Amino acid sequence: MSTKKISAPFDEKTVADLKSGDSVLITGTIYTARDAAHKCLTELIEQKKSLPFELRGAVVYYVGPSPEKPGQVIGSAGPTTSYRMDAYSTLLMQHGLKGMIGKGKRSPAVIDAMKNYRAVYLAATGGAGALLSKCIKKSEIIAFEELGPEAVRRLEVENFPAIVINDIHGNDLYDEGIKKYAR
Repeated sequence: MSTKKISAPFDEKTVADLKSGDSVLITGTIYTARDAAHKCLTELIEQKKSLPFELRGAVVYYVGPSPEKPGQVIGSAGPTTSYRMDAYSTLLMQHGLKGMIGKGKRSPAVIDAMKNYRAVYLAATGGAGALLSKCIKKSEIIAFEELGPEAVRRLEVENFPAIVINDIHGNDLYDEGIKKYAR
């Protein structure tokens, strides 16, 4: 299987071309946000206030990086469990979010929202945070600094590896794997 090189933010063609099971290398701008930041972002939307970044085409990585050591851009930056963001994801997709990166399954409601709003969910390898951080070339806190590691950061990434789990057609790599190997 070949690996697709894609750019972030994602456009409509990028998400339409991605299929469940695709291996990708992402280069460009992505944002970090975990559950506390998601709660803050949804509150801003509900209050009709500006967001710290443009959601249209955005890719959010569910990560709370460890502190960087001297000479590093960022500390270990492995994915966190994605279902904790499920309560907030549909609203963000309604406002243009196109990609989410984390680990673990998503709820049926979020998978339906990905079909409706044409967004994708990708998995990064859990337990490989130190290796993944080498793909992060720049990191800047842009919102909610008081949240510490859960603050929203703008990351510049180069060849960040991920696998498409859920595509815009409702396919789910985790379910496909279970069906393939279950007897």
